[in-house]
Amino acid sequence: MPRRLTLPRTYWADRAILAVLIAGSAWLSLTLARGPGELAAIWVGNGILTGWLLSRRTSSWPGYVITAVLAEMPARILAGDEPAYAAAIAACNVVEVLGVAGVVRRAVPDIRNPRDWMQLGGIATTATLLACAAAGLLAATVAHALHEQSFLPALTRWYTAHVVGMVVVATMTVVALRERLGLFIATGRGWSLAMTLTLLAAVTTAVFTTSQAVLFLAYPPLLLVAVRHNFVGVGLGVIVLALVAAIATTLGYGPFADSGAGPDMRIAQIQLFIAGACVMTIPVCLAIAERDRLSASLRESERHYRMLADHSHDMIARINADEERTYVSPSATDMLGWSSAELLGKRWDILHPDDRKHQRQAMQEVLATGQPRTDVYRLRHKDGHYVWIEAVSRCIPADDGSDRNDVMFAARNIDERVAAEQALEESRRELERQSRVDALTRVANRRQLDERFDLALRRMQRHPASLALLCLDIDRFKAINDGHGHAAGDAVLQAFAARLLACVRDTDLVARLGGDEFVILLEDVEASGAEALARKVVATMAKPFDVGAGVLEVTTSIGIACTTRQVDAAALMAQADAALYAAKHAGRNRYHIATP
Repeated sequence: MPRRLTLPRTYWADRAILAVLIAGSAWLSLTLARGPGELAAIWVGNGILTGWLLSRRTSSWPGYVITAVLAEMPARILAGDEPAYAAAIAACNVVEVLGVAGVVRRAVPDIRNPRDWMQLGGIATTATLLACAAAGLLAATVAHALHEQSFLPALTRWYTAHVVGMVVVATMTVVALRERLGLFIATGRGWSLAMTLTLLAAVTTAVFTTSQAVLFLAYPPLLLVAVRHNFVGVGLGVIVLALVAAIATTLGYGPFADSGAGPDMRIAQIQLFIAGACVMTIPVCLAIAERDRLSASLRESERHYRMLADHSHDMIARINADEERTYVSPSATDMLGWSSAELLGKRWDILHPDDRKHQRQAMQEVLATGQPRTDVYRLRHKDGHYVWIEAVSRCIPADDGSDRNDVMFAARNIDERVAAEQALEESRRELERQSRVDALTRVANRRQLDERFDLALRRMQRHPASLALLCLDIDRFKAINDGHGHAAGDAVLQAFAARLLACVRDTDLVARLGGDEFVILLEDVEASGAEALARKVVATMAKPFDVGAGVLEVTTSIGIACTTRQVDAAALMAQADAALYAAKHAGRNRYHIATP
């Protein structure tokens, strides 16, 4: 790749280059105009200065304007203008340049941004038309006063020459200052630009060496230059077109020289020819620049999208309305073991069977409402196990441009989160169970008894039934603790609770109130059934207890309270407790039924 050259940017060198360009273009334009006080067919200097100012800081403009004026004055005097006229016309040029550059700088601070070029084109064109008109009025007044030129022709010539020069040369100057020498030697441009400009010069020369009215033949190669090289091609092409037309006409060749028209008419014809070239090519360049900007923006958006999708830890999938995957990001391999290609064209095959129906409904809801939603479900890994994912689905336009929408899914693996939630739920259930179970005997505690008691009484309100409560404890339990130790006492309590559980139905509740006090809650049991259970418990406890420290004889006393109507829980408990004490007073190892 060729090394990109740069022009000097020091204070004096920058202004020296500007001075040479202004002086040279002014002398050439005035020489081709042929006559002191004449107004040129196309004025290049103002376009150069405007492009120079727009490429520099606003604070530096005064120095460049002074440089341009000091460079233009000698060129005008050398071409035959008297100093007063030269100074007045130079002042008109300053008004024009500052009018265009000032408006553009204020409206579009950064003219290098392609996003602003369409706006820049409209603003610059409007500013050029107005500023050239204002400066033309002043210049025509000066030409009329000092050289007795007709006001209206002078205004028309100035206006046309300066509008064309400003549009073409200012654009070319901005591009040239941005590209610098890379304008001519950049990779892929040099030979192509040289060849198209050579073709344009050859065709234009051929057109202006014949007396036939075939001026339109010069426009196609100019349009080719514009399409191939945008503003660079337009600027250089129009300059080539103008130089060939002006030189050939001055030397007496071409359709304009053979038309028999006077000098003013020939100049107007050249200006019209150049203006037509600008009107044809500059809008084309603006449209191409806007197309290129939009294409670049689209490519950049697609690049960002691809980068995010391809490198995201989440899996991105696109599914059309026919429920087929049209895109799956590479992260699917890390998450599910499948490659992106293996997942295309399929939808429901890797969903857990229990989740498919719900996810079909979810997708239809997203397509119908257009609202995003989040779902949790399972996908099958390539090795066979299922992975929990959380997916956000949302509607996006279809790729084929139809009215149908696609659905985009962004899914992440939440196996660890689900496992943690399940463990937390299990812990919660265990804590809940422990809060309702006696830690020593593993039977219900008082809290669970109160809950079941309350539910049983509520059911009795809706459906009359019988309810029985057995209060029981271990006879002479204190003597067991004192004689054999608390470890033996705990073992007796555990064995006692296990035998109680073996005696009751699954629907009955055995609870420990504390110490050696236990309760059995029976629903839908008559007094006879409660009495039968009490006999069974007494008989079961008669068998010796092997508690490790020895074999102990353990008996129990039971109090029974029954009811078939709504009753207060505390009252029924008090009746059963009173019956228990009655059994103890009667000699223990027996049961007693409370009188209703």
